[in-house]
Parts: sequence; C-alpha cells; structure tokens
Amino acid sequence: MATRSPHLLNDVHRRILKLTRGRVGWRAYGMPMLELTTTGRKSGEKRTTMLSSPLQQGETIVIVASRGGDDRHPAWYLNIVDDPTVEVNFKGQGTRAMRARPATPAERAELWPIVTKDHANYAAYQRKTDREIPLVLLEPVA
Repeated sequence: MATRSPHLLNDVHRRILKLTRGRVGWRAYGMPMLELTTTGRKSGEKRTTMLSSPLQQGETIVIVASRGGDDRHPAWYLNIVDDPTVEVNFKGQGTRAMRARPATPAERAELWPIVTKDHANYAAYQRKTDREIPLVLLEPVA
C-alpha cells in the first residue's frame, strides 16, 4: 500500500486543481507546486507527477527526489536520468519544455542547507534513508 500512496496523493491533488480550475492547489507545504512530465524509461509513455519546489533560482527550479525518505528513488527521477527532456507547469503558469539534471555534488552541498533550512521535512526524509536524496535542477531549454 505504501507504494500507492504517492499516486493517490497525485490523483487527489490533480482533482483539486481541476475542480477549482487552478484556483487552489498550486501551493502546498509552504512551497509552490508544479506538474512534471517525464518520459517513462520502460514504457516510453508520458508520466506526470505533482511535486513541490522548495527553491527557485532565477529560471531554475529545484525539486527534491525524496520519495518521503524511502530507500528507493522515485520513478520520475529514474525517468529523468534516462531522458532529461521534461515538461513543467510551474504554479499553473502553463507548460514549458525544460531539461532536468541531478545537482552536482558541489551544487547539492551548497543547496541542501538552503532547502532544509526552510523545509525541515527534507532533512527528516534524509535521516530515514541511507540513500543520498538527490536535488534536481529544472532548467529552461535554450
């Protein structure tokens, strides 16, 4: 059942957005929300998930591949490692093409304390797992 929980939350979140015509649901947990569309690494099909973004730097959007502190990476993260071309609808502003990439070790070392300072839940997730939780940078396509 635990593996279905993220899917259930995504479904509920999308329904709220649809029912309110986007007036409610683009902020949660004190962060802006986004829809991330990746290409499934096994199926080749488009997969969309709702995620929060604890940090934005200019046009770069930072997301966290935490999966709630699970020992496994989220499927969307594995998808972007395979194919970094994504579509992002940030705060309901419309979908645009972006490239996703895991933060380098130096970038993560710089960004992780900023992310966890305002959003301690991510630090708690990191304590729950031995896997280093990746930060992912979503960057505009030039």
